[in-house]
Amino acid sequence: MLIAEGDATSEAIGLAYQRARSIPDANLIRLPVPRGSDSLSVAEFASLKAALDARLGDTIQATLVTWAQPSRVQGTLATPCAMGLTSALAFGYDTRYCGGCVATAASGYYNADTRQPWTDLKLRPSMMLGAATLAEAQVLISRGVAADGSWANGRNPGGTGYLLRTSDSARSVRHPDFQALASSGAGSVSLRYIDNASGAASDVVSNQSGVMFYFTGLASVPQIRTNSYLPGAVADHLTSLGAASAGATGQMPATDWLRAGATASYGTVTEPCNYPEKFPRASVMVRQYQRGQTLIEAYWKSVQWPGEGLFVGEPLAKPWAP
Repeated sequence: MLIAEGDATSEAIGLAYQRARSIPDANLIRLPVPRGSDSLSVAEFASLKAALDARLGDTIQATLVTWAQPSRVQGTLATPCAMGLTSALAFGYDTRYCGGCVATAASGYYNADTRQPWTDLKLRPSMMLGAATLAEAQVLISRGVAADGSWANGRNPGGTGYLLRTSDSARSVRHPDFQALASSGAGSVSLRYIDNASGAASDVVSNQSGVMFYFTGLASVPQIRTNSYLPGAVADHLTSLGAASAGATGQMPATDWLRAGATASYGTVTEPCNYPEKFPRASVMVRQYQRGQTLIEAYWKSVQWPGEGLFVGEPLAKPWAP
């Protein structure tokens, strides 16, 4: 678990997570994190990564970031290639994984069977908790802990997964996967594929209880706080800059899903264009989750080209693990 040295909020969040998840003291790593910007320069990140790598043992398979900013690594004017911090921590800063509207290098962790990514693949998936305050963090951590085993051994909390093809055609390129997933089913989770490509109905899900999954494509998703979400719920919206600073782009930040009640979300930190490979593949995420994977495992395994992305949420939630 990564704590920003000298940052009282990051320290408090880290200690709260340690208590909730029984994290050993040896696994708390305090790092000198530059403040005052939502991005790290390549040089700043290289220094941080070197300090981190020197302290990570070979038994550590993943990391959790407890600060809210910075959340990306920004390239130079000559090479303006931005990576999400969680992906940069996993792969190192590498221009093969970013570059804006281009195909990028794929993750070897995509839809993989391994439960030991560092041991087998030499990458450590990372997730940013995504809470700006201790109070927000405590709520999110409690939600993740409450998720554990909630669907295991035949339990069924009565959850529903919503898969929306919206009237925003550019942001709805994942709809073939949504439709296929809904047709094949997801065990005890009820799946609803909603096709509003014509714009004749609604682009949103509102006033629903027991939401377990909500995958959609809009620049901003209204009425998400009118729903109630089950512990362990995952929600994201395909848009260009869902992981940029809140309010900086006019697009809804991924962290809004956490504040609405989801346990994890995902967004990109730079203009990625709408390559489906740069966003979570719902069918992979749901099926890996239902195999008993933790949230960080299932979510990371669902993105084929994650270099420009940022994963946020409570990583150890495991609803289907006994």
